[in-house]
Parts: sequence; C-alpha cells; structure tokens
Amino acid sequence: MTGNNKRQNNHELLTDDDRLSQLGAGFRANLVVAASVGAYGSVLGLMAAQKGLTWYQLLLMNLSVFAGSAQFVMVDMWVPPLPLFEMTLAVLVINMRYLLIGASLNPLFRGRSFFHKLLFMHLVADENWAMTMARFHRLRTTSYFLLGGGLCVLSAWCIGTLTGHRFGAVISNPETYGLDFAFVAVFTALVFSFWRGRQDLLPWGITVLLAVITEKIVPGKWYILAGGIGGALASAFLPDKPAGLDQKAQPHRANENPTAAKRPSGAKFSDKPAGLDQKAQPQQTNEREEKEGGK
Repeated sequence: MTGNNKRQNNHELLTDDDRLSQLGAGFRANLVVAASVGAYGSVLGLMAAQKGLTWYQLLLMNLSVFAGSAQFVMVDMWVPPLPLFEMTLAVLVINMRYLLIGASLNPLFRGRSFFHKLLFMHLVADENWAMTMARFHRLRTTSYFLLGGGLCVLSAWCIGTLTGHRFGAVISNPETYGLDFAFVAVFTALVFSFWRGRQDLLPWGITVLLAVITEKIVPGKWYILAGGIGGALASAFLPDKPAGLDQKAQPHRANENPTAAKRPSGAKFSDKPAGLDQKAQPQQTNEREEKEGGK
C-alpha cells in the first residue's frame, strides 16, 4: 500500500482533535479567496435587491443552493410568476460540472456514510475544492479540510450577498451608476475564465447559435437551457486534440533557427564569428610578452 493510500485510509482513526485541526486548516487555507468571493457575492446581492428579493429570501437561497453561477441565473429569471420548472432545469445544467468535482473527491469520502457525503458535498464550491485537491497530493487531507473550506467560502458568500443587498435597497436607480451591467460583466468574466483555446471555438459557437435562435422563437428563459445543453453535447462528442500535435511542432520550431539548435547548451549567445576570439588570443599573448621584455 502506497503512502498516499495510507494517508487517505486513516479517516476512521480520526480523533476529535484531528477533525478540528483539519476543519481549522481548511478554513484558514480558503481565507485567501474569501475577499474575492465576498466581492463577487455583493454583485448578486445588488441584483437581488433590484429584483425585489428580501434579505431572508436571499439568505435562504445562499444556504440551500450555494452555487454562485446558478444563483445569478436564478436571480436573473426572478420575474413573477416565477418560472420554477425552467429555473430548476437551468440550475441543473449549470451545475453539471459538480458531477466531475464529486468524482474527483471520491478518495476523501471512501468509507463514509451517505449522510456524511450529502452534508459535506453541499458545501463544496470551486474555491474550496481547488484548495483541497492542491493539498491532497502533498499532505494528509480529509473531508473535514474540505468542510472547513466550505464554511469559510459560505461565510464570505453570505456576508458579500447581504452587504450588496443592503446597498441595492438604498440605490433606487442602479442604471445611473452602471450597476445594471453587473450581471453581464460577471458572466463575461466567468465565461472567459473557462476558455481553453481554439478547441472551444466550435462548442461555444454552437452554444451562442442555439441560444440566439431559441430566444427568438421560444418565450421565456429556455434559451439558457438550449444553449447550455447544446454546447455541452458538442464538447462531449468532439474529438480531443491529437496527442502528437505539439510533438510534431517542436522539430519545426527547432529548424527555424538551426544555429541555435547546434549551439552547445553552455555556450553564450553572441553574434561574433566562432573563431574571432580564438584568433585574437595569440596576438594578446604576444603583446604581454613584449611589455614584460621591455621592463
């Protein structure tokens, strides 16, 4: 059994002190992202206030959903009468990535009860998941570290959203300050944070095309679902980038500068001919000898 497996199979040996230690470590590790989470949440709170949500409705949404992207979509769709079915489907599509996140966390939950998994996974966000996986391969990490990070992120999220809601209730005309553009700005930043390169062009194009067409012919917010599902399916069925593509490109780049390719690894870069310094050395030696002889 490897050292990593031994570390991850010690869950059953955890004492109360171990659990508290892991919980605190997870909380502290996520403090570095708490400020950005709070700032991001304040935009949601501002939007929620303009949509007419009360602070306790927003707090209930935070505690029950706890998914930033999904909550932004829910608030954007918050128009009486509430489209509950469309809203639920939109949240499911947006949160499909948690299937992969949950699978990656399987070693932390091995041997745990269903209730334990249900409670701890509810407090998983992108931030504390990333912190947990970064530590998992270096140090002994348990699901209590994940939980501590989730509590930190949830606290920052609630403080940010409720603070934004308070300011949103005071500002009667958000268009004056350009705050009506907050939703577009936040989602534009989110979208480009997922950009991986040229291979995303086709799925993203299909997403935009389906969303625009659906918005024109189907009333309501169904364009969110059409674009999300269509883009996800396109990405799933497209072939991956050939593994040898980068390897084939490397010799080509080397041939662009054959001099650099032949230069020894320890040689200094210089534009002088290779033999110039060698020819100059005997002359310099003779000059020194003449000076010494003159003395």
